[in-house]
Amino acid sequence: MAATKIIDAPRNGHEMAPLNTRARGDGTHGVTIVLTAPQRNSVQSVDIPGGDPERAAWSGKMQFFLSIIGYSVGLGNIWRFPYLCQQNGGGAFLIPFMIMLILEGIPLFLIELGMGQRMRLGALGVWNTIHPWLGGIGISSCIVTLFVALYYNVIITWVFFYLFNSFRYPLPWSTCPTNGTGFALEECAKSSETTYFWYRTTLDAAPSMDEPGGLKWWIVLCLMLSWTIVFFIVMKGIQSSGKVVYFTSLFPYIVLTIFFIRGITLRGAGAGLMHMYTPKVEKLLEPTVWLDAATQVFYSFGLAFGSLIAFGSYNTPKNNCVRDVLLVSVCNAVTAIYASVVIFAILGFKATMNVDRCVASNTDILVRHAFLENKNATTLEYEHAMDKLKDTEKTLFQMSECTLSKELDNAAEGTGLAFIVFTQAIVELPGKPFWAVLFFTMLLPTGTGLADRHLEGMIAVIFIYGHERFTEDIYQMTGYRPGLYWQLTWRYIGPVIMVCILASSIVFMVIRNPTYGAWNAELGVVEQKEYPRWVMGIALSMIMAGVLPMPIVFLMRSFQCLKVDLDIHQGSIRRNETTASTKEMIDNDDDEDDENDFSGPALGGHVKTQSDFSDDDEEDKPMTMRMMMMRPTTTSNVLNVPTSRKQQNYKKDAYDV
Repeated sequence: MAATKIIDAPRNGHEMAPLNTRARGDGTHGVTIVLTAPQRNSVQSVDIPGGDPERAAWSGKMQFFLSIIGYSVGLGNIWRFPYLCQQNGGGAFLIPFMIMLILEGIPLFLIELGMGQRMRLGALGVWNTIHPWLGGIGISSCIVTLFVALYYNVIITWVFFYLFNSFRYPLPWSTCPTNGTGFALEECAKSSETTYFWYRTTLDAAPSMDEPGGLKWWIVLCLMLSWTIVFFIVMKGIQSSGKVVYFTSLFPYIVLTIFFIRGITLRGAGAGLMHMYTPKVEKLLEPTVWLDAATQVFYSFGLAFGSLIAFGSYNTPKNNCVRDVLLVSVCNAVTAIYASVVIFAILGFKATMNVDRCVASNTDILVRHAFLENKNATTLEYEHAMDKLKDTEKTLFQMSECTLSKELDNAAEGTGLAFIVFTQAIVELPGKPFWAVLFFTMLLPTGTGLADRHLEGMIAVIFIYGHERFTEDIYQMTGYRPGLYWQLTWRYIGPVIMVCILASSIVFMVIRNPTYGAWNAELGVVEQKEYPRWVMGIALSMIMAGVLPMPIVFLMRSFQCLKVDLDIHQGSIRRNETTASTKEMIDNDDDEDDENDFSGPALGGHVKTQSDFSDDDEEDKPMTMRMMMMRPTTTSNVLNVPTSRKQQNYKKDAYDV
């Protein structure tokens, strides 16, 4: 009978264990069945035994680090963190932010990055590998990521519109449009130039959601452009997006530095910084401040979207992911503080200019009513005249309160900060178009990066996959064994914080009626209105779409209505190892050279069998990923390679010599 020779065929992570591999004495072995997956194009084929050998990889450490920075550092650092600092105690807000960063952000960051690097899989594959019942978490993260991508692409659309208008001189939001008689439009005069340009020119906002205004062709074209650019960035995976990060990650820092140098030289910059960072310690007693700090950490790091898992999966198994997590975390926090300095230096200048205009307007009124002799009165004379007036007289004369603190308290976040407040500050700068182009070009790359899922994904890794096994995985990859800090935050502190955030979010949604800002053209102001029922229905359906995959997949797989398919997470089923019926067929003679190899099958190390361990060793050692993969399975074949003829894209070869 002819012997069957083992051919070193390309491995794709779906190999079955050699059958009858005990040496026969003549140098030959038994039969090896290899399932060969279809070849895929990739950037760089990395031969990593046990993983996906054809999975794309980063071209270098710098590319990975810039990609993580570009993903983590985004709009949340530039237009949300400064607002939260100003509203939640100024410099005192840094205390809860840093606490939440240490107790919540960094531990969860390592979980996602480490699991992706260990298993070399995306979000779908990682959760299916941890346990088939958890496959719905990966699906949910993909759905929510889609919703977030829709939101960010709309922001990019608005940025494009403002960027194109920044090349006009004068800037279209620097003055109010005029009517046929040469006077400014009443709607613009009642609001402001930048507010009018945002609500009327850019959005052409309808009075309410129940009165749709139809499509705006300029917005539609910009939206098509934004989706086209995103497509070309990601169409080849990290082969295309990995090169773009050299621009998208570094350019915002260059622009922030330019604005920083210009901002600190402006009049009023110091007042803006003092107003922002003056600590109001009493604010720390408010629970909402801590909730804002915790949500900002999630918002800033981009946790639980599955992207960090994907980033980690392109690393080599021996990459020091712990060091990467710490570096990115520090960079993220420093960037948020740095951006806050830049924003409030510019806003301090804007507030100073507004106070000057307010004083000039009040001075005209005082001169008109003979409270001052002329408009060139000194500051002391102006304040003395204002003190003489009663509150009723100030109201009668329509005089405004001109204080720097009042102007700085009227801060905004999100679109209000970028498209109304900051654009007004740009108008006051010399060379307005240059600064406008620079600012909106900076927002473009920060917008191209992408609560219950947080709770279930951390619990899944630590309490189902096992914190001992994950600790062992980190040790195998980096040589560093996570200590007490990591264990406490993973097992106790993190879940408690997650539960508090989830409970608080539900309570706030129940007791607060969600509202949106509608533009009132007659008054030139934004009015708060409650969402219509049909909008709340859409919101509820989006929430359910992001939550339902988890219980659905859990129930279907627990009742074996849905079995694991190799195509769902290609490469996650490494080997069909020994079972009780095939244990005796394992060739122990070939394992002598791998006595001290602790890398495990996922890293190309020795695949140990149940016979390699004594009963005492089994009781003393914690379960690791390596030990889990070789446990005998006699009752369930959920993770066995399917034998259905539907798997037509895999071929089975036997080579006889």
